[in-house]
Amino acid sequence: QVELAESGGGLVQAGDSLRLSCAANGRTYSSIAMGWFRQAPGKEREFVAAISLSGDTSSYADSAKGRFTISRDKGKNRVYLQMNSLKPEDTAIYYCTTTPSSFGVVAAAKFDQRAFEYWGQGTQVTVAS
Repeated sequence: QVELAESGGGLVQAGDSLRLSCAANGRTYSSIAMGWFRQAPGKEREFVAAISLSGDTSSYADSAKGRFTISRDKGKNRVYLQMNSLKPEDTAIYYCTTTPSSFGVVAAAKFDQRAFEYWGQGTQVTVAS
């Protein structure tokens, strides 16, 4: 069992940056692969980024490549999402997620949300144009 709590969302202008943080609280090996999804009103939850337990492997949605960076502090069991050059279309609730499955398993599932088991409450990111 893992509990997740996101923070760092807010209202920013287009072109600004935000750094999201997610703290995971659970058994040592209950949280292996971690990631971020987002969901805008009227849209499906979509994959943003994921990272392996060691932090040496990561993957990004095309919309995030070159602008967002996922990182992980294993010692603190926290994952971050640095978001630069934010656009209005980035406006969404951002959810932190994790699973006891490996990054390889999650990647094999093409980072479908069903591959992840635990979810945070979400943090709102609003980008004004």
